[in-house]
Amino acid sequence: MAVIGAVTYFSSRSTNDVTGEVQHISIAPDQEVALGLQAFPEMAQQFGGEIDQPVINDYVEQVGQRIVAGSDAAKGPYKYDFHVLADPQTVNAFALPGGQVSITVGLLRRLHNEAELAGVLGHEIGHVVARHGAEQLSKQQFAQTLVGAATIASYDPNRPSSTAQNAAIAAAIGQLVTMRFGRQDELEADALGVRLMKEANYDTRGMHDLLVVLESLDQGGRPPEFFSTHPNPENRLARVDQLIAQSGGASGGDVGADRFQANVLRYMK
Repeated sequence: MAVIGAVTYFSSRSTNDVTGEVQHISIAPDQEVALGLQAFPEMAQQFGGEIDQPVINDYVEQVGQRIVAGSDAAKGPYKYDFHVLADPQTVNAFALPGGQVSITVGLLRRLHNEAELAGVLGHEIGHVVARHGAEQLSKQQFAQTLVGAATIASYDPNRPSSTAQNAAIAAAIGQLVTMRFGRQDELEADALGVRLMKEANYDTRGMHDLLVVLESLDQGGRPPEFFSTHPNPENRLARVDQLIAQSGGASGGDVGADRFQANVLRYMK
């Protein structure tokens, strides 16, 4: 089985439509979608489930869909869903393979405008577009030399699975729920986030301001959970500022402070 897993991993070579990167990923996009959908309820439960605030939920969904529709993210094969998780203490956001994107109340309530929210969602969409979760899962399954890589690669979301396949899928979901990205993944997601924000006509300084918010919390004694699942690369803020400058600057981009106040902050206690 280890040989089969190796063949599956190394023969699965494809070029990412958005990033242009050649990747070894043994999971097809429709399998990513199915795995993400299966993993989301378990992940959401860990953070209090989805918030019972239709206005906030609808608003975050609209901002996320604006980024997708107005950018190269729309070229990908994924259908995105955006969720607000009720945990008021945890400061974090998540992206599962296939397009399930979440932000906690703990992070949302600390933002100031729609551009900063677009920075969060753009960064997480960047992880999906770059297939970081699927790439990491493929590497983990191969490294463990389990049935995993071959089994998950043959997973058909439209057909019942065998016991062995169900076990491999359950293991994969467990890995997705506890997934932590690497620093290189973070830099790529930052770059993609700035790019997607620019394409969707958001003020890209929102990404800068988001990092300022997170780094101010980091200096407060207890680092935000965001940095435990999204390691903070050295000189990250300077790198983002360089990306903003290279994208043509942020002048004229949408900030959306009034919309954020009307749809989020007024409902936060």
